Amino acid sequence: MADVELRYLRAMAVIAEEGTFGQAAARLGYTQSSVSQQIAALEKAVGGPVFDRPGGPRPVRITPLGEVVLAHGRDLLTKAEALTDAVDRFRAGNGRIDIGTFQSVSNLILPVVIRQLLDEHPGCDIRLSDVKPEDPRIGDLDLLFHDGPVEGDVEHVRLFDEPYLLVTSVGAVPDGPVGVKLLDNAPMVAWPPTYHQRWLERTLARAGARPRVVFRTTGHETILSMVRAGIGWAVLPWLALHGHDAWSDDQLSIHRLTPSPARELSLYWPAGRTESPLAIRTREIAIDVARDLAEQM
Repeated sequence: MADVELRYLRAMAVIAEEGTFGQAAARLGYTQSSVSQQIAALEKAVGGPVFDRPGGPRPVRITPLGEVVLAHGRDLLTKAEALTDAVDRFRAGNGRIDIGTFQSVSNLILPVVIRQLLDEHPGCDIRLSDVKPEDPRIGDLDLLFHDGPVEGDVEHVRLFDEPYLLVTSVGAVPDGPVGVKLLDNAPMVAWPPTYHQRWLERTLARAGARPRVVFRTTGHETILSMVRAGIGWAVLPWLALHGHDAWSDDQLSIHRLTPSPARELSLYWPAGRTESPLAIRTREIAIDVARDLAEQM
């Protein structure tokens, strides 16, 4: 059976539908002798005749062995068509893509990327997964957004450096940039000691500021509510504040810090792995979206 080719099965199926070798040959675009040779090769492979040939203008009749071969052959032809369609869809970009992400990227970058990707490739299958910031691994992912180095055999493109900004109640400090040292012993509302929060507090300490954390809570909106109430200040990443009402809130004031704590956001992908057109296109869109955001920072 390893010698059976799909074209033999296709010829057999058309002969069964048309009734004669000549009509099947005309439909397939072969000569009649070519069709006869294919059926002969098929019969040799399966060990017996698949058609009875009465001769003359009378139609051929399928044999019991031929019925078995044709039933399974049609299944194989259907699967082959599905495989051809899947490969064509893959080449066109309508495949599956797996992307590793984290909160800020999921909130601001990926929605724009996904909308454009679905506009271009409505049939694509997009899978997202949160990746632990303390142990990022590319694994089976096609793309991975991360704000630090990623171990393993990977390539990457740097998207932008995201600054952290100081948020205070109105009038708490003069307008304009604020020196980091002013935060030393200042009351601060902060995230719990997550990976990113620990990094931020180490960075501030190296610049000479150890804020006095008066409340730790999850959620940027909750932190901003506490700043409005006057319990303390907050230092938040730019992406967390982008497009947020905090910029127009008459109870809040947002300041650049000097020196500015910033984290490098990069997009990673496996090195040496054949990339799908969908993965390549997703990376192109992500780079464009990141470039637009960087111009607003």
